[in-house]
Amino acid sequence: MKTLLAPVFLFCIAISALAQTTAPQKHSAARPSAARPSAARPNIVYILADDLGYFDLGCYGNPFNETPHLDSLARHGLRFTQAYSASPVCSPSRAAIMTGRHPARYGLTNFIAGNRTNDASPVQPAPWNPFLPSSATTLAEWLKPQGYTTGMVGKWHLGNKEGMSPWEQGFDYSRMIGRNGLDYYNYSIFEDSYQKEFKDDGTKYLTDKLTDYAVEFVEKNGEKENSKNPFFLYLSYSAPHVFIVPRGDKLSKYFWKYEKFDGKYNPNYGAMMESLDDGVGRVMAALREQGLLENTLVIFTSDNGGVGLPELGPIPTSMEPLRKWKGHVYEGGIRVPAIAFWKGRIAPGGVSDQYFSNVDYFATFSELLNQSMPEVEMDSRSVLPVLLGTKKSLPDQPTYWHYPHFSNQLGMPAGAYRLGDYKLTESYEDGSAELYNLKDDLGESNDLSAQLPNKKREMLAQFRDWRRKVNANMPVKK
Repeated sequence: MKTLLAPVFLFCIAISALAQTTAPQKHSAARPSAARPSAARPNIVYILADDLGYFDLGCYGNPFNETPHLDSLARHGLRFTQAYSASPVCSPSRAAIMTGRHPARYGLTNFIAGNRTNDASPVQPAPWNPFLPSSATTLAEWLKPQGYTTGMVGKWHLGNKEGMSPWEQGFDYSRMIGRNGLDYYNYSIFEDSYQKEFKDDGTKYLTDKLTDYAVEFVEKNGEKENSKNPFFLYLSYSAPHVFIVPRGDKLSKYFWKYEKFDGKYNPNYGAMMESLDDGVGRVMAALREQGLLENTLVIFTSDNGGVGLPELGPIPTSMEPLRKWKGHVYEGGIRVPAIAFWKGRIAPGGVSDQYFSNVDYFATFSELLNQSMPEVEMDSRSVLPVLLGTKKSLPDQPTYWHYPHFSNQLGMPAGAYRLGDYKLTESYEDGSAELYNLKDDLGESNDLSAQLPNKKREMLAQFRDWRRKVNANMPVKK
């Protein structure tokens, strides 16, 4: 298999140089109600991995990667089997998390600096906005009026022009990856502004550095004089995104067992995963040492599916038996691991097959805090009853994916729509559609279009109606 040449991808984590000519005024976040007791306002720690595949953790069945801390988090919390990202690529997925709105509403439908085209295709990629507009109300901006101290560490990737940085989007503490975001030993971190910058000299592994910042934030806000206010930490790791650059001291064990698995797994990727897992372990240890586990909701998940083709190096991982990988609207590109932990509130050892998207975290936090969401049309639905075990499942919810671009992982312009067990995919090149029953066909190998033509027709009409409703950007015919 040939190595893909995707030069533009070298900038996937770097700060976007694309400009926003006018930064619109922000709309107001929901006004908070009267102050509530501290116990009713838990700390929230949201940990996001980058390009982590659905089966990459031990608790999801991976026999090669060693992830004891995340496996422990799952044993003592709730593990989801049908969690989704709102997009098969990073920036739109992150916008969904931050706003509780589908990224198509903002026209933010590709990763920043993603501009691949295909000469053989009958369409050009859709016009799109390479930033989250400063007018969008982020989770941090919504939480601050409710007394939360807010922190962001790691990959932002939602724009860097005026009004778009994390310190301008509601975060009190910002440690944003800057220069050379793909290089784990040659990078920089902006600290609360573009004027203060930590520059690595090749000695501090990026994943460890991000963990240092996260622990610093937890410890500072867990101190007695600060603990009266709850905190929200958005810890956005760059790992295990390519480049596949591990710490050398973690490699040997994976090389020793490489042949035991017939070369199926990537030792470098395994070592990167271990550093990510160690980071989560350190954050959990900091929470424990500060006595915060009983009043902290911890979420761990990924921004999209894993990389399934060689890009800037060998293939990192595999999504099998899921179909495809990052950059595709099939399950391998959008189904992600998700774990929720809250000591004393979330029952340990739970496994849920409730399907939901990362756009739903906003409403989940809203119900948790008993606070209304921003006064705009939201796409978020709370899954709090499932988290806390008061309900086993929720009524079927329409869930949409819109990717009108050509991905670096050979994904073509397409969209998808799930309702219940049925999932429809549509090619934006020729309008053709496929229908699958995920309960019976997880690998999306049996197209039911011929057997269920009415179901396909109905879902296709509903999906296209949703696109019109949100004014989704579409590819342009040549």
